[in-house]
Amino acid sequence: MAENKTQPTDASVEAFLAAIPDPTRREDCRRVASMMQAAAGAPPVMWGASIVGFGRYRYTYASGRSGDWPIIGFSPRKNDLTLYLMPGFEQHADRLAKLGKHKTGKSCLYLKKLADVDLAVLEELIAWSVQAMAPQRTDLPAR
Repeated sequence: MAENKTQPTDASVEAFLAAIPDPTRREDCRRVASMMQAAAGAPPVMWGASIVGFGRYRYTYASGRSGDWPIIGFSPRKNDLTLYLMPGFEQHADRLAKLGKHKTGKSCLYLKKLADVDLAVLEELIAWSVQAMAPQRTDLPAR
């Protein structure tokens, strides 16, 4: 079975963030990185060339394909700042209604800029995502 294309790398997260051309997007990414690092209790790691991830879990699909992925992460895409919150958003209609301007995918939260959202609500979503994924984490020592 083929390995996943997006793997953790040794690339510098700080260099990646410093290279973001738009100053507002760059500062938004630094702020999101700080929120995610605090929530995950794990340092940022580059996954592939454009995803900053925190923590790690192992998934296995019904097909048998498995791989590793960050517990939470983000990427400064061309049109949006994309946050990867793995459990998804089905049970968070109330929080999303309070968040501000955003779009969602299955496990992706798309923001244009942090100024468009309530940062306290965003921090709640990030913290909830980390907590929900805690049983699947593989980057923490066993208790």
